Amino acid sequence: MAKRSLLEHALSVLNSASSEDDLQGTVSHIRDCYGLSHLVFHVVSLGAGSGKHPMILSTYSREWVDFYTSENFFDLDPVVHLSRTGFLPVDWSLLDHASRETSRFFRQAHSFGVGRFGLTFPVRGPQGERSLFSATSNLRESEWRHLRADCMVDFQILSHHLHDKALTTSGFRNNGAVKKLSRRELQCINMIANGRLAKQIAAELQLSESAVRLYLRTAKRKLGVSTTSQAIGRAVAGELIHV
Repeated sequence: MAKRSLLEHALSVLNSASSEDDLQGTVSHIRDCYGLSHLVFHVVSLGAGSGKHPMILSTYSREWVDFYTSENFFDLDPVVHLSRTGFLPVDWSLLDHASRETSRFFRQAHSFGVGRFGLTFPVRGPQGERSLFSATSNLRESEWRHLRADCMVDFQILSHHLHDKALTTSGFRNNGAVKKLSRRELQCINMIANGRLAKQIAAELQLSESAVRLYLRTAKRKLGVSTTSQAIGRAVAGELIHV
């Protein structure tokens, strides 16, 4: 399956989910589509005053999930710690393994078959919620580097769309009607989803860069999201644009 059609397929399957059980099946399906060892979606927090870790959708073994929970690895996991302040994807191989506790954590994870390599995308939603989308692999290092480079954008889009879908499906967030996007808003979202920069969009549409950025901001507001990646995911799933 071609890369773009693979993303469209994954988003279509995700958009059709109507329950938490459906979402669990979707996570497993996306893992298989991309040839990963495991895929995990973890809602860390729903915002100020909320409980911690209200949802985890995972292809990990039940033994690892139970062990992780019983050992309270939520407080030790360096990826969870980074999610509190970070916005960029985290490559597990670049994390500091020097401390005894962190080294022990990764040894335990490896013994349960979590995966030699991992990549985590922190997501922040419009109502202060935070989640983590993690992909792991047992490929050889050179193969992992290729997969990581090839699928980075897909995973970024999927992480935001899964965050949105999981919170609305579970009832953690109200899913209000999406306002109709204008022609210019659709053009800008579509073009940025297909790899163009704001400067290139401005030249092609004969607009100023500030106008392009304004259209992108209003599109995000109408779609009820806070990031461009979330807007692309929602627009693709709603068949407003094609990538």
